[in-house]
Amino acid sequence: MSNINNYVFHFGQELTPEQKTVFQKYGVIQFKNFVDKATVQQFLSEIQQVEEYLLASGIQKVNGIPLKFGLNTDGKKFIQRIAFTSQYSKVLSAFLKEERLAQLAALLHPYEGRVGENEKDGLVLNHYVNTPDSEYKQLGWHTDSPRDIFLGSRIMPMLNVGLHLDDYAFAKGGLRVLAGTHNQGLFKLLFRKKYFVDNDPDPKEIGFNIEAGDLTVHDGRLWHRVQRSPFFGEESRRRVMYIPIVTGAYKPKHANSPTPFYHKLALPKLEQYREALRWSNVKRKGLKPAGIQSTPLVSNTINQ
Repeated sequence: MSNINNYVFHFGQELTPEQKTVFQKYGVIQFKNFVDKATVQQFLSEIQQVEEYLLASGIQKVNGIPLKFGLNTDGKKFIQRIAFTSQYSKVLSAFLKEERLAQLAALLHPYEGRVGENEKDGLVLNHYVNTPDSEYKQLGWHTDSPRDIFLGSRIMPMLNVGLHLDDYAFAKGGLRVLAGTHNQGLFKLLFRKKYFVDNDPDPKEIGFNIEAGDLTVHDGRLWHRVQRSPFFGEESRRRVMYIPIVTGAYKPKHANSPTPFYHKLALPKLEQYREALRWSNVKRKGLKPAGIQSTPLVSNTINQ
């Protein structure tokens, strides 16, 4: 799969036949400099204002989706996962209505797709940082398909569109995918990996060299995970806005929407327990936490 290195693009006025072919085969594509650095800074400012409002208001859930909290590098409480972020920002809401994002729905052909600003979890801000009290350091192998099952519907194609707000080279960790697995059968989609529990590197996984402003798009049926950074504190910070492009019946969320079952699972607590043991060993022995690697484990990265 190393030849996927050739399939990193710049987005023009519309998707090209080559880009569509690449996505159909691999289920993932990267667009360099989708937004410029000034826009990245504007979005970061908007996110900070949203976070400050949510913290000051004591909000724990947005449209039934729990916020995820942690302690930042300065020891202060911050939000590591915000759902429906655009609900609190006119700037971010306007971005979701850009024609370029709407055009990405063509990657779901023959299904008709749309930007799900008020569906699924809406515009999600994921904020990863490697500190002892961070809840989000990594995310185990998963696909996004079981969410449809939990919600009582059949599995439908969707796109996870990630706008990256930090420079993040492959060696720093970040998104890993098993390219082509969006075309797997139902059994492998559900049982190829242990959902969220398995975070081991896969010999066939592919990673990314990211610059702030890059856009990655992957099929929700693709197996993917987030590799924990080998760095700590500020150097490990990774912020990504995920935009769902969905198909099927329109199912908007609202303030009285129930919390989906999969958000009530105890897996995050299990991960926190494991992390407590790792950091305990660090303090006791002066060692690096188990599972942290200082060098890349696979070399087939997506590069410019």
